Amino acid sequence: MSHQVTLTGVGTKQVAFEIVVIGTSLGGLSALKILLGNLPADFQVPIAIVQHRHKESNNTLQELLQEYTSLPIREVEDKDEILPGHIYIAPADYHLLVEPGHFALSTDEPVSYARPSIDVLFESAADVYGQQVIGVILTGANQDGMQGLKKIKARGGLTIVQEPATAESDVMPEAAISAVAVDWILTLSNIASQMVKLCQLRK
Repeated sequence: MSHQVTLTGVGTKQVAFEIVVIGTSLGGLSALKILLGNLPADFQVPIAIVQHRHKESNNTLQELLQEYTSLPIREVEDKDEILPGHIYIAPADYHLLVEPGHFALSTDEPVSYARPSIDVLFESAADVYGQQVIGVILTGANQDGMQGLKKIKARGGLTIVQEPATAESDVMPEAAISAVAVDWILTLSNIASQMVKLCQLRK
């Protein structure tokens, strides 16, 4: 059964989105609570999240976020299938990569001083799904995600960045905006509503 969704109203073509990828760092927990809390229970497009955190951190992030959404959240294990209506979090100290239909984990060297790296997630998603990706950059204090968002845009995907003035740290959003002609710059609640608009279920 297909879980693809349809984007209408962008040009004359319809795009079936396969995944939303979200990257955040400093202030990310608070931002994700708001964004995920504003998504409806029937949101069907899989969401993969890289939140920078200490390599010794446990699964508290998953538990904290689950309180704000009825969508199931899990920390990714290697080769996990990408399922509709699920939210996936990169485990501490592992890069999270998208492969056709499933995820992979890697212990390759940090990228932009980070493992997991937002760039690694975004670039792998762009490689696999091209224009069927929505990339979202939230608050953060470094430039991780900038190159990945650029690749999503280059492959025809859509790009959303948190309004820097509303971010706990505006460094990451500002870096993304400076590097990419992003499609939308929005507050957290508006990012959620924009995701819903873009990801209307195919009738």
